[in-house]
Amino acid sequence: MKENLDPNKPYGQGDATFQAAGGEAGIRRLVDRFYDLMSTQPEYATIWSWHPDDPELSRDKLARFLCGWTGGPKRYSEKYGSIRIPAAHAHLDVTHAEKNQWLSCMKQALEDLDYPEDFRTYLINALTVPAESIRLTASARAGRLDPP
Repeated sequence: MKENLDPNKPYGQGDATFQAAGGEAGIRRLVDRFYDLMSTQPEYATIWSWHPDDPELSRDKLARFLCGWTGGPKRYSEKYGSIRIPAAHAHLDVTHAEKNQWLSCMKQALEDLDYPEDFRTYLINALTVPAESIRLTASARAGRLDPP
């Protein structure tokens, strides 16, 4: 993960990331853009197909998760309880392709909402950690070697 070099924007410390995302409203906008892109762009068709016909629950869960994960209020646990990221995605067969689709879609959503480049870079690098954990868990469960 790249370290943020701007001391005025200490992403990853306290609620700095949450605030840089625009607080809860900003995270909701980001999640809405993310799901709007996923549902309409052919390059995200595989990961979109994993969602229910009504993705509102998925939108709500991701927005609530990101609130707490970025240092803001723990909205996910308030409504849904605790979460273990790899276990929550255990039903999915995530390979490098799907992991990269998800990260690419989030990157596009961040760009579309015109977040500063240093914030976009930080957030994608940070999100790569749980995304890779999900992929590794899926690979181990499937008994396959899934090299980079």
